[in-house]
Amino acid sequence: MIAINPSAYIRFLNCLDGLDHMNPGKKLDATEEQLLNKITLAATQGKELLVGDLISLSELGSQATLHGRIKNLVAMGYVKLNEDKTDGRKKFVIPTTKAIKHYEHLSACLEKALKSG
Repeated sequence: MIAINPSAYIRFLNCLDGLDHMNPGKKLDATEEQLLNKITLAATQGKELLVGDLISLSELGSQATLHGRIKNLVAMGYVKLNEDKTDGRKKFVIPTTKAIKHYEHLSACLEKALKSG
């Protein structure tokens, strides 16, 4: 077998795999990861997202599936829900410190992969 020099992306994936082994427990599934990405991107742009905005993302799944994944993100501590002051039926989805740390770990893996090339 021929040894292939791993690309930066492969080194990044290896680093992520190492993080997963260091932090055992429930992992985010692909849908939860995509939702968390959207929530965090919106927050960094100063935008507020409602639960309704997220469950309308039909390309990610059905409304029931997305609602369940949002509940999972809340239960795992990645996001919190804040009620709208004028309409209690509306809930804003906000990333927590745990979510920010998640992205800091991803950034560190990416930087490490790029430097070790």
